[in-house]
Amino acid sequence: MEQICILGCESRGIIAPEIYGHFAEHIGGVYYDGLWVGEDSPIPNIRGFRKFIVDKFRVIKPAVLRWPGGCFAETYNWRDGIGPRENRPKTVNWWYNNDRRVESNAVGTHEFMDFCEMVGAKPYVAANITSQTPMEMRNFMEYLNMPENTTTLAAQRAENGHPAPFDVKYFGIGNENWGGGGNMTPEQYAREYIKYATVCGSVNVNGAKYIACGADSWNMDWTERFMREFAHRTNLWGLAFHYYCGQAGDPVAFTKEEWNTLVDRASQMETLIERHSAAMLAHDPDKRVKIVVDEWGCWHPGGSGPSKGYNLFEQQSTMRDAVIAALTLNTFNNHCDRIAMANVAQLCNNLHCLFLAGGENAIVTPTYHVFDLYKEHQGARQLESASTDKSLSVSASEKDGGVCVTIANKNYDRPVDVTLSAFALPLGDTAEITALSADDPHAHNTFENPDCVTLSAPETAAVKDGCVTVSVAPAGVTRVMIG
Repeated sequence: MEQICILGCESRGIIAPEIYGHFAEHIGGVYYDGLWVGEDSPIPNIRGFRKFIVDKFRVIKPAVLRWPGGCFAETYNWRDGIGPRENRPKTVNWWYNNDRRVESNAVGTHEFMDFCEMVGAKPYVAANITSQTPMEMRNFMEYLNMPENTTTLAAQRAENGHPAPFDVKYFGIGNENWGGGGNMTPEQYAREYIKYATVCGSVNVNGAKYIACGADSWNMDWTERFMREFAHRTNLWGLAFHYYCGQAGDPVAFTKEEWNTLVDRASQMETLIERHSAAMLAHDPDKRVKIVVDEWGCWHPGGSGPSKGYNLFEQQSTMRDAVIAALTLNTFNNHCDRIAMANVAQLCNNLHCLFLAGGENAIVTPTYHVFDLYKEHQGARQLESASTDKSLSVSASEKDGGVCVTIANKNYDRPVDVTLSAFALPLGDTAEITALSADDPHAHNTFENPDCVTLSAPETAAVKDGCVTVSVAPAGVTRVMIG
């Protein structure tokens, strides 16, 4: 019997709800025909967005949603997405050379903000600094956030149906500027960041937080050089890096060795956080700048999703993806003193998604169920934990007198029985145990079998002598709620 001990006297702080963030770029089938079907569609919708997704997404308490890119932001003109839909231009999408799709701009600023309001998420806008001037970002912020009846752009917002400001709190100043966002050096990008943040200062009327483009995964040199050049010259809340754990074998028909390879790569998120944090400390010893993981997840070869390759970068999601999502969220919880936001990529029909949709069909993936299990951590006080089995990923938190423990079993085919106890933390008399597991690690949901992988019904277990026994299935995820 393995042991997990929760340490009630040791905590890294509050788990920011924004750690449970999401990303919805205009790419492939994320919006058309994923999230968006249009008001006139026979598919049940709420003001054009799929009702199934709106209802399900709201359940998991999405804290933040990043938009419109990603790389799509590099050439996005926000003015194309406002005003009457029939007057909006069709434009070449950033990804046109990959899938020959054009952008209808049917989903623009007002539609996106409406979706955020429907599901309870805070909007996070990735601003285009690659192909537009600082004045255009400033104007976009003015349109979004200036009080009613103050400026011409605020009046235009009212004419387009939203007199009150949108009160956007998060702005990314650029995206992947080391690559498609201009192929800049860290020093060059730092200077661009300083320029844009400075120009936008006069319209930052609501204390909005700015997020700078950080490194591509392991490039700590970018982090250190950006921080050195930036030298706190202007407003900066967070520095974002991206990490995709890559691919190992077929998205569905992977081997045990390929399972282990990808799970090991995902587990390196902890090392990444520690190394980027260390690179920042020389120029930010007080840790004023937060770490944001703007994009994370698995990136399998495309074509395994229900569109059979029509939707760019669409992939099927199995229990392997669920376990990777779980261990990644555990890592973020356990580094909540440094991680202030993270956004899984992406929400629908793309990469490590929570939803797959097309036509009248829409389903949740196993990854969705992980976010459902983990939502109780949001806003809770993180608790340190210790496990005798290193193949288990664990995080714990307490809120309102209750304790939430989430456990991911990284073993492909070995269950683990655990005795869960606490030090300097009184536990209640009973525990509620909910599991996400399947008989086969390759299990996944399809349009034909949408509930192949789903959460178990909660089971009640007694807490005896301060301990509760839990069995964690192979390739499974378990949540224990006590108190």
